[in-house]
Amino acid sequence: MAAVPLMLIPFILYNLDMVGLFGSGGIASLQKEVISVHMMSGATWTLSLGDLFIVISLVILFLEIFKATRRSSLALLDHLFSMALFVVFLVEFLLVAGAATQIFFILMLISLVDVIAGFTVSIKSAGRDVSIGL
Repeated sequence: MAAVPLMLIPFILYNLDMVGLFGSGGIASLQKEVISVHMMSGATWTLSLGDLFIVISLVILFLEIFKATRRSSLALLDHLFSMALFVVFLVEFLLVAGAATQIFFILMLISLVDVIAGFTVSIKSAGRDVSIGL
């Protein structure tokens, strides 16, 4: 379970929304208002379902980067699964009409940052483990 990329959660949530689990389904459901707050300035701040997916993904990105700092045999497997998930994001973005949205594109970019940051953090922390006497 430790090697499962957490970015799988927003990927599954997005696809469940596209099939109609959170309402009518389709791209229009991403604009569904989740919360609305009246500000002191008189403006109204609203959070849509698509925005909530991005917020969830950013929190998960933090957790994934934190996971990348661990040194275990599962860390490489976690990075490989994260890379595979990014490829699935990319293929779905290119081939599925419901994934051709700015929300899904941002989720895909967050997944790419997860892959790059995971490998970078792992390489940097592995470099500190190797001591070379010069």
